[in-house]
Amino acid sequence: MVKWIKKILYIEIAIVLVSIGINWFLGPHNIAAGGLTGLAIIFERLFNLDRFIVILIGNIIVLIITYVFLGREVFLNTVIGAGSLPFVIGLIPHKNLVSDPMLAMIVGSVIFGIGVAILYNNKASSGGTAVPPLIFKKYFNLNTAVGLFLTDGVVVTLCLFVFDVNTFFYAVLSIFITSVTMNYIETGINKKKMVYIISDKNELISNDILHELSRGVTIVPVIRAYKNDEMQMLLITLDMKDYHQLISIVNRYDEKAFIIADSVSDVHGHGFTYESRLT
Repeated sequence: MVKWIKKILYIEIAIVLVSIGINWFLGPHNIAAGGLTGLAIIFERLFNLDRFIVILIGNIIVLIITYVFLGREVFLNTVIGAGSLPFVIGLIPHKNLVSDPMLAMIVGSVIFGIGVAILYNNKASSGGTAVPPLIFKKYFNLNTAVGLFLTDGVVVTLCLFVFDVNTFFYAVLSIFITSVTMNYIETGINKKKMVYIISDKNELISNDILHELSRGVTIVPVIRAYKNDEMQMLLITLDMKDYHQLISIVNRYDEKAFIIADSVSDVHGHGFTYESRLT
């Protein structure tokens, strides 16, 4: 029950962020950056319909389609966000906080992207054009990214006929910024360092890593091609903040050690997803 309440709370926070991005930044400048919210901005201009009404009707249709074509599980994951969005959009007042359209587009897209990323991380959706790509994937084996590009592309293209060329390019750029934001939220916040070390002082280095950084060390046998002799390589995964301390430990014993470091976006297991430190 606690996990379910926590999930609903995250979904509602995400819906509020999406709504703020639309009502305070993108909507006032007619930036229809794909999705049902973008379509609502276009319909608001064409038919003077409140975006709340357009999103409500659209999401009702989407939920019916979801249940019929994607089944009960996907429907339940969609219904909370899709049901909340039109009402939150209706409750949050329409404000033009930023007069410059470029700045409004950037800020609105980032806020919108954070909201959508939170929804995706909780296996939820705000409905709209997020559902058709799932149908295309299930029945036509079309990649969801391609499906989303096609559905959002139709909405963005309408900007050329309803607004102007500038607004069209703002919408295209908004989609790009939203995608980058979502990708960063998913993989960039909690990056780790994976480090390979080849040294003649492996025992001393690994001992200090275990005691000073409280991180595990994996010893990997390797063969040096130049001399065809066998050596040992240390493999360590650690938090970004601990990387410079690791380099100090290595230099303490072997300033000529061979080190390769790479950034990794997802680490699971002992010391990361459970038991945050070795005991």
